[in-house]
Amino acid sequence: MAMPEGRAPRVAIIHYWLTGMRGGEKVLESLCRMFPQADIFTHVADPPALSDTLRRHRITETFIGRLPAAKRLYQAYLPLMPRALEGVDLTGYDLVISSEAGPAKGVIVPPDAFHLCYCHSPMRYLWDQYHVYRDGTGPVQRAAMSVFAHGLRQWDVTSAARVDAFAANSHHVADRIRKYWRREASVVHPPVAVEDFAPVAPDQVGNGYLWAGELAPYKRPDIAIEAFNRLGLPLTVIGGPEKTRARLAETASDNITFLGKTSFDVLRDHLARCRALIFPGEEDFGIVPVEAMASGRPVIAYGRGGALDTVIDGQTGLLFPDQSVDDLIAAVRRFEDARLHEVEASRLVAHAAGFAETAFQRGIMAELPEGLRHAVAADVRDRIAGSVAA
Repeated sequence: MAMPEGRAPRVAIIHYWLTGMRGGEKVLESLCRMFPQADIFTHVADPPALSDTLRRHRITETFIGRLPAAKRLYQAYLPLMPRALEGVDLTGYDLVISSEAGPAKGVIVPPDAFHLCYCHSPMRYLWDQYHVYRDGTGPVQRAAMSVFAHGLRQWDVTSAARVDAFAANSHHVADRIRKYWRREASVVHPPVAVEDFAPVAPDQVGNGYLWAGELAPYKRPDIAIEAFNRLGLPLTVIGGPEKTRARLAETASDNITFLGKTSFDVLRDHLARCRALIFPGEEDFGIVPVEAMASGRPVIAYGRGGALDTVIDGQTGLLFPDQSVDDLIAAVRRFEDARLHEVEASRLVAHAAGFAETAFQRGIMAELPEGLRHAVAADVRDRIAGSVAA
């Protein structure tokens, strides 16, 4: 794809919705740093909930943003989002990057523009987790999902055919893209702010283990709590919401401490001082294990999903094969017997560095046609390239 000499490409970034700062929005921030003049298109935006980095860009909502209570009820408008995306006017843009976990990739781009989809996950509530999500809703939502899901799946597959190239955030997601959309995807791991974490001296590492994250059922905090009830070893649990924390605390013995939601500084301190991070859920990628390793601490993780991309079994932690209490108990005992808590922190930090923001940005650059790569601002190219030498 050739660009006129001396002209920077016009870039549009499509993001499903902007109502807070989670993992997907951190990826969006990194894309915005790559393309500082990019325009953002999304279904719903809540500017006070966004970072300064995102607010510096022009953000345009689809008509979903003008519907009643859209900032709160945006997911109820899911059946309208395909039509909303196809109404976005991208005339004049040279590069379109869609950030896909909800509906984002279905835009219609100009014939001479390049469309790269960075996929955090195909929509779980339409595909592999459809029955879990449907069964967990009330009768009205359950009926609505049964009516609309079939048509949304058809649109989801059809819109995948419009994309020029896919980049997945893990091999696990690439496999799901192949399964549901019949498309191949490169793997570009998302950016992790590894520079925000650091190890402590070995004598400052404690004897307790750590579970950290949102107390969502699929993250399986229940497995960690029951395993440590039986092991009798100290475990600290960080995360909310408060209602779930209180319910889980009722099932826990005295060796388990619940801190609820904490500040970033408290989380960072516990990551650096824990014996190991316990990670029993199946994630599309999973940022917390990388943060733990950037803090110099190993990880004991369920051996499926994104953990297969981040944890090296027997070197930076241990992987256990079955998502069960018995398997987690066995993994903790193997971890203790192998004295993996004594692994050199510098080795873990070096491994985590491979997931830094510049690695993500190099991966995105590699997915672009040569003409677009050369047209990207020279200072951005030099910064990304310079990180390799550093």
